[in-house]
Amino acid sequence: MTHNLAIAPPALELDRPELDQPELDRPELDRPELDRPELDRPQDVAVLDSAGPAVDLAAARRAAADFLVALGIDVAADGLRETPARMARAYAELFGPAPLRLTTFPNDEGYDELVIARAIPFRTVCEHHLLPFSGVAHVGYLPAERILGLSKLARLVEHFAARPQTQERLTRQVADCLLEHLRPRGAGVVLEAEHTCMTLRGVRATGATTVTSALLGSLRTDPRSRSEFFALAGVHV
Repeated sequence: MTHNLAIAPPALELDRPELDQPELDRPELDRPELDRPELDRPQDVAVLDSAGPAVDLAAARRAAADFLVALGIDVAADGLRETPARMARAYAELFGPAPLRLTTFPNDEGYDELVIARAIPFRTVCEHHLLPFSGVAHVGYLPAERILGLSKLARLVEHFAARPQTQERLTRQVADCLLEHLRPRGAGVVLEAEHTCMTLRGVRATGATTVTSALLGSLRTDPRSRSEFFALAGVHV
């Protein structure tokens, strides 16, 4: 018996609170907050929604039990009776990205140098063997008209990591999302990870690290910007 747990890709929706209803259409025109500077008004928010088919934990538990039995494991043993249910809950957690709001702000100061968050820890699951791989991500961009809330760089990695992945795709998804929703002059992502599908099985190359990168915009076309990004990220190329 085969059970497939489908993971839907996130639906991207651009939510601009300030555009929902023009200020002139609102009766409360004398509100004090309308006199605040533009920076205090609602900022652009890109909403990455992970809504998809509901997870059927009961079906996942039965499938996990069938899987273990097929491998010759006695799920009736004392220490294994709850293992199928634990497996179902664990994978549901690993494959359940929370909705993400990418809050951006006007770049009123005209900051035009790199913004980089280094060594963001992440963990995900290899889609080929459903074994974990984990490591650190270095994410940066060259601002244009808007800047991103710093915590969102880490949240962005976490969001795309919460599904079966390849390291190459994960690297590119984070970079593409930055470019699409922030529209910076350049964006760069480097992932360094250890794959248990390489260390626990097969070649068993313990300690081997895989490095992937995605450079977009001026970080790809300008050699000096590219070198500066790698240097600040602490990546030796």
